[in-house]
Amino acid sequence: MLIALVVLAPASVRAESLPDALVRAYQGNPQLNSERAKLRATDEGVPQALSGYRPQVTAGLSSGLISVRNLLPDGTSQSTLLKPWTAALTINQTLFNGNKTGSMVRQAEAQVRSGRESLRATEQSVLLDAVTVYMQVLANQSLVEAQRLNVTFLRETLNTTRTRLNAGDVTPTDVAQAEARLARGTADLNNAEVALAVSQATYTQVVGSPPGRLAPAEPIDRLLPRSREDSLIAGRRENPNITGATYDLDVAQFAIHIAQSSLFPTLGVQGQLSREVQNDPTLSTTRTDQASIVGSLNIPIYDGGLAASQVRQSKEALAQARTQLDRVRAQTETAVVAAWVTNEGAKVGLTAARSEVRASEIALEGVRKEAFAGARTTLEVLNSQQDLTAARARLIAAQQDRVVASYTLLSAVGRLDRAHLDLHSPDYDPQVHYQQVRDVWHGLRAPSGQ
Repeated sequence: MLIALVVLAPASVRAESLPDALVRAYQGNPQLNSERAKLRATDEGVPQALSGYRPQVTAGLSSGLISVRNLLPDGTSQSTLLKPWTAALTINQTLFNGNKTGSMVRQAEAQVRSGRESLRATEQSVLLDAVTVYMQVLANQSLVEAQRLNVTFLRETLNTTRTRLNAGDVTPTDVAQAEARLARGTADLNNAEVALAVSQATYTQVVGSPPGRLAPAEPIDRLLPRSREDSLIAGRRENPNITGATYDLDVAQFAIHIAQSSLFPTLGVQGQLSREVQNDPTLSTTRTDQASIVGSLNIPIYDGGLAASQVRQSKEALAQARTQLDRVRAQTETAVVAAWVTNEGAKVGLTAARSEVRASEIALEGVRKEAFAGARTTLEVLNSQQDLTAARARLIAAQQDRVVASYTLLSAVGRLDRAHLDLHSPDYDPQVHYQQVRDVWHGLRAPSGQ
């Protein structure tokens, strides 16, 4: 019935399909692109952590003026104006820091993996929003048409009733009843048009362009698990909220190792080359060149309890991450079960709605014939038409719910993404940017050219 109620357009105008809308949302949704940029920023945490393995090189240059007046043992003096300058090149290399650098690298990698799951969750949320708003626009377009048919019918009924009043077949009460129903139908049509305008605006926000003529959409049953238990298994394994929380647990675990590294000694080496010119106020030398290499060992003895507190704090953060993982697992299982039963219920609701519309159409036709024969009143005709309009509205809502429920279940198990939907769009692979920046030693320009 939904297909028959969708706004008609010239055959030359190609209807926009749900996959088309999903492709545009995948490519241009600002929320999704923002999350991608956030993940690219998270990727930079890995080369930042890896920098701890690399030497730190600094160069220094200083210059100035020094006025010198030296008194000699024989009572004479020396006066001069020095123009000293110093140039130095220093290299520092950490040899051991309690495995802090290694823990920071592994923590940064876990943060990247968690960020990828967050991106996948955002992708699923955006695609589900696109499905929802697509079906809202489609349903509201159909509802507007249904209300227009209702208004047309009520207007014809009012004209017929007025004609019969002039012929003496009905009373003024019948005319008043028809007028009241027409006024209600006009208000319902206006409400449907308002709802359509709102859904179209939301569609533009989510998808990125205003909706045109939309093609009917089908449920995504071919990609859904076959049973509730299969759905739960898939959700525990593939839902990005669970996998992301698992990686967050790794992040918290490495934070403990980072805090504990402050309790270990640190070993480093420093090499330096320097040249000093006119820097001797005794005027005995004019230039000094130095080259040095120095090893250093620092052993922490007591820091006021700072490191110990940080270790305890990290352990509590790990306990929180474990609790959060348990909570996310429970929430995901609840969402999967709710999505499964909602999808199954939507199937039953759609079948019932179709049966209701067919029965209401038959009933209206019978009541109209009986009314012309004088066996039914105008009010009964109006009531039957109202029942049919309400049944059509419920059918439109049931068709919308059926499609949205199937995609909601697919999202709950963690499979509402470009790959599973086989969208005809270039894939955004976060691994590409990660590999581009992971081992970069220098350079300010991002891979995107910024």
